[in-house]
Amino acid sequence: MKITAVRTYLVPPRWLFLKIETDEGIVGWGEPVVEGRAATVAAAVEEMSDHLIGSDPTRIEDLWTVLYRGGFYRGGPILMSAIAGIDQALWDITGKYHGVPVHRLLGGPVRDRMRVYTWIGGDRPAETADAARAAVAAGFSAVKMNGTAELQIVDTWDKIDRAVASVAAVRDAVGPHIGVGVDFHGRVQRPMAKVLLRELAPFRLMFIEEPVLSENIDGILDVLRESPTPIALGERLYSRWDVKRLLASGAVDILQPDPSHCGGITEARKIATMAEAYDVAIALHCPLGPIALAACLQVDALSHNAFIQEQSLGIHYNVGNDILDYLVDPGVFRYDDGHVAIPSGPGLGIEVDEDAVVARAMLGHRWRNPLWRHSDGSVAEW
Repeated sequence: MKITAVRTYLVPPRWLFLKIETDEGIVGWGEPVVEGRAATVAAAVEEMSDHLIGSDPTRIEDLWTVLYRGGFYRGGPILMSAIAGIDQALWDITGKYHGVPVHRLLGGPVRDRMRVYTWIGGDRPAETADAARAAVAAGFSAVKMNGTAELQIVDTWDKIDRAVASVAAVRDAVGPHIGVGVDFHGRVQRPMAKVLLRELAPFRLMFIEEPVLSENIDGILDVLRESPTPIALGERLYSRWDVKRLLASGAVDILQPDPSHCGGITEARKIATMAEAYDVAIALHCPLGPIALAACLQVDALSHNAFIQEQSLGIHYNVGNDILDYLVDPGVFRYDDGHVAIPSGPGLGIEVDEDAVVARAMLGHRWRNPLWRHSDGSVAEW
């Protein structure tokens, strides 16, 4: 079997899909995207296709190594996301070729379903209590919210008070036993992170995500290590080499690699195994589309330390299209009792509705994340 074509589709709301075709008629799908830089990733995929056309798609480890090491420059969000989508598609092809789901090729599942959480509210944490109640009523046992709007490196106590009040409202709305994750989204720097971690400790949170950017943890290691709330990091790390310093620091309790950013199923599996050796949990990042979610669930099926999965059904970014709109059988993601079933069909376990993909790719998108500024005019982290 040989690869004959590599095609990308820019589809709403903000995704990039990839299809790899073979001379035996088996196709594989992947989702290589950096949110807000989808066209750039598509260009990287096109360049990498020179190494793929004519190759055996089942030689996944070799092709991954060629794409990573063969270009001399390596790593980072664009190159690793391009590799990620290609890798997902190669696993999809290989699973279909053998008639089994990807997780069967990699040793078989350790679980049959995966706990999931849902986002509540938008980028600015308002009206989140009602959204939290609705999520629990819909059967979710865990939710995640943004913890704060923009913060300057040293900001005022009214900003802290608003953040605490928002989290308190959600905790009051859902009670003491629903998981509540709070995402700082990299918006908070060391001085304010120290304050917020202390002030939010009484709310028995499931985790605090990106309390500071990964590159800034050195200055706050003692605070993170001593936090009574589990610390989650890693969505902006792209390889096992990126995460090894973070794991060794002892500052992270939950690692959040994204199989559409960190080199695909191949690399995410290796990162999960590394994390297990440090007694660190895995909660794969996935505010993306159905192919990305299917890839995450294949890794979750294999990873003993995976405990919860992000998914984007109904997320505020999904305007115009949602994750089920591109599937022939939306029931493959069966949500029940706060869990979703691990897809058991061949490959990634989903059937992409190619007609829908082609039609929506005619519309495309040019999604960009918001650009915020502080009251003094300086650029704020979003």
